[in-house]
This record gives sequence, structure tokens and C-alpha cells, in this order.
Amino acid sequence: MAFRDLLARLKDRGTTLRRGVLRRRRLIAVVCTAGAVAAGLHAAAPPEPPTTTVLTAARDLPAGAVLAPADLRPVALPPDVVPEGALTDPGDAGGTLLASPLRAGEPVTDVRLVGQGLAAPGTVAVPVRLSDAAQAGLLTVGDEIDLLATEPESRTTETVAAGVVVLAVPDVSADAPDALTGRLVVLGIPSSQVGEVTGAAVTAFVTYAWPSR
Repeated sequence: MAFRDLLARLKDRGTTLRRGVLRRRRLIAVVCTAGAVAAGLHAAAPPEPPTTTVLTAARDLPAGAVLAPADLRPVALPPDVVPEGALTDPGDAGGTLLASPLRAGEPVTDVRLVGQGLAAPGTVAVPVRLSDAAQAGLLTVGDEIDLLATEPESRTTETVAAGVVVLAVPDVSADAPDALTGRLVVLGIPSSQVGEVTGAAVTAFVTYAWPSR
């Protein structure tokens, strides 16, 4: 008798469940259809486009600034818009000196940092100490100058490099304190003239002139 009662109760529950499903069959059909559509859209969606993470300026940065981690922000860009020479590793930029200003959000590239990346083919990026710090303050990146050396004993002046390009004018505060006077600038000098320029920097007073055009 108990077994029959159990079967009757199970039958009643099955009937109730079946009636509930029938009452809600439209809602269930809608949910199933929506799920099928969502699954189809997900399967048909194109894959996420590839990106390359590059370092950008977190804020406006002046020329001569020494880059710190807080100055850099990683940003994912499509590979086809990543500029050549863009830096991707914070270790490659931290502690380096900016040769020219950067706007906030602008990618940091090797040509914006003081180093060999500044120099054009056939030239070398050379730090040269001008004897007159005030003269160095008149220069801007991109200036083309003739480098002059004056012998203190003979009081003669000669051009040791003509038409060299100013690559960077480091800020005075970034110039390492030492016993030397004057101020460092970074110049793009033809490889064949590097020895003459560096020699003059040791034995003569080095100044410059803007060539006439």
C-alpha cells in the first residue's frame, strides 16, 4: 500500500511539473533561443585585434628631463600605428635624459632620448662641453652650428666641425656637478671629425657660430 502511495505522489509531482513547463513553455523557448543566438554571435565574432604595449609620457615633459617610472605610462596600440623605435620596456627608458619635449600620451622613442639613437647615419652623437655656459643656453634642438676651437696660447680660432646638428641641450640641473666650467650639449658630428672635436674640447676653448645661409 505504501508503494502505491509513493507512486501516486510521484505521478502527481510529475503532472504538476509538466503543467508548469507547459505554462511557461513560451518563456523557456525565448530563453533557449536567446542563448542560442548569443552563442552563435560569440562564435561568429572576430578575434580581438593584436596590440603592442608601448611606453608613453604620463604628462607633458620638458627637454632635459630625467625620466622616472612615474613619467611613463604603458598603452596598448595597434601594431600599424606604433612608431619606429618606440620603447616597450620601462628598463630601457628609466633614468635616461629627454633630448626634446614630450606631450602627454606621446610614445617615447629612441630619437627622443639622449644617446646614439639621436644621430643620423654617418654621424655620431657626441657630448661636447662648450666653454661658455650662457652660449649653450642660446641653442635649441635642431640648430645647425659650426663648432669653433680657440687656442689660448696662440689665440687663433679654427672651425673643427661645420654644419653639426644640436641633438640635445640637457638642463643645467641634469649636468653632473664637477670642477669643469661651461655646459654640455649633445651634437651630431660626422664620424671622421669626432677625434678632432674631442681633442679640441681638451686643449682649447670651444664655442660655436651659426653659419650664414
